[in-house]
Amino acid sequence: MRRYQEMSDREMSDRLTSAVMHHPLTRATAPDYDEAEQLFLTLLNTPALDENLEQLLPTRESFEKAVAAALVAAYGDVYNSNEAHRFLQRVLYRINRLKFFWYDALSNYENERSLYLQTIRNQIEAAWQSWELSQLDVDSLKQLDVVSALRDRVAADLDPELSATGRYFRDEMTLAGYRKLLEIASLDGLIEASQLSRMLGGVANEVHSVLTRLVVEEYGAGKLARKHSTYFATMLSDLGMSTEPEAYFDAVPWEVLAIINHSFLLSERKRDFLRYAGGLLYGELSVPAGFNPYYAAAQRLGLSDNAMSYWTLHIKVDQLHGRWMMDEVALPLVDRYPADAWELVLGYDQQRLMSDRAGEATARAVREADLEG
Repeated sequence: MRRYQEMSDREMSDRLTSAVMHHPLTRATAPDYDEAEQLFLTLLNTPALDENLEQLLPTRESFEKAVAAALVAAYGDVYNSNEAHRFLQRVLYRINRLKFFWYDALSNYENERSLYLQTIRNQIEAAWQSWELSQLDVDSLKQLDVVSALRDRVAADLDPELSATGRYFRDEMTLAGYRKLLEIASLDGLIEASQLSRMLGGVANEVHSVLTRLVVEEYGAGKLARKHSTYFATMLSDLGMSTEPEAYFDAVPWEVLAIINHSFLLSERKRDFLRYAGGLLYGELSVPAGFNPYYAAAQRLGLSDNAMSYWTLHIKVDQLHGRWMMDEVALPLVDRYPADAWELVLGYDQQRLMSDRAGEATARAVREADLEG
């Protein structure tokens, strides 16, 4: 065990890095990712995992080979595999969720601080984040006038022209599609603002106070009936759907999981505080425009007020939250960190890019549900 603690992270890094560089992967030789995920669950649920790694060597090696193959398939130049993306994001999510308390068996958290799980997470995140950043021209962001760049983006995203995807949700989505939408959104909706709560520790200041105010509102000022996630549960209940967190985990596209895992990552690393704040700015101010088509669809389908209550609430309150984030968080952070302020724009642009990607994936799933009836 002592040797694993001292050496395993470097050894694992070398092994997976070598595999990523030299793995002769083709579509025909891609691993069975479902089987690999089951191997991972065996590891995840093994009591005292780090103390029992030697006994689990065959399971570990098979799982690690699948991770290496998936890193090539998802982030290499060979091909962009949805199956590999999905596998990696599901593994990351299962590790990250250990940071939340789910009011289940305490034994489920025995491996919360496992060095082995941390090593797997770090290896996936390193390749994934490099790939994500390659989608943006980061160098050009460093040259921007940050205040002007943020103001221009906020003005454009507050009331954008409705996209083709938005029009589909508003005008064509059936009840089957609406239920699929709720399934996908429930993974985050039922634990809303949980990652934000992890950003509140530290020295008191005005920015900290605004973020605290935001969390207090999201959490219903301590009253469960007013907590925003309760409104989501109400929508599910009204349609006879499960309100159990993660009940629809298998319905969630990897693009949506990536946003959740991205939030876990940035809220974990205080060095990325500005990047997280930029992403939160986009998330809060864009919600009204994003949720309006869902609300309009629910009205068109003749659903009850309860079946659209989460959308209604956020269309109203997130207009205010967006102003808080711009005027009382982003702009003060520009003044406080002028040399690093461009990271606010990076966080904003990355959140917008990932949200657009997730929206398209959700729309595809909704259309399939509509066709199936």
